[in-house]
Amino acid sequence: MLTKINHIGVAVKSLEESLPFYRDHLGMSFAGIETVDEQKVRVAMLQIGESKIELLEPTSEDSPVAKFLEKNGSGIHHIAYEVEDIEAAIAKLTAEGVRMIDQTPRCGAHDTRIAFLHPKSSAGVLTELCQCGH
Repeated sequence: MLTKINHIGVAVKSLEESLPFYRDHLGMSFAGIETVDEQKVRVAMLQIGESKIELLEPTSEDSPVAKFLEKNGSGIHHIAYEVEDIEAAIAKLTAEGVRMIDQTPRCGAHDTRIAFLHPKSSAGVLTELCQCGH
């Protein structure tokens, strides 16, 4: 079902302040910034091998990322696993009793379809399923 780790999401207060560390100091390839209105975030994507680091900056105080930052501060927000068929993955997990935040896929950054598993079903780690290309 899973093909690889697509990205690790890192919640940050400011993309402008956080981006230089990953891009300049660590030398990751910067793929641009995108706003995802549905999730109330600005996203900076950085490539490292086959995987990516996704920096997440909230665009409003009621953004889930803003709430995460308020509670936890900056840090790892989620891990995203790539799947070939997101509907099939959701159906399989639901049938196996896994608690899903998203019962149907929604639009994510960089032309992806995403769905989140509830952290209570994944040992406290917010887990995202990610299907590339629509």
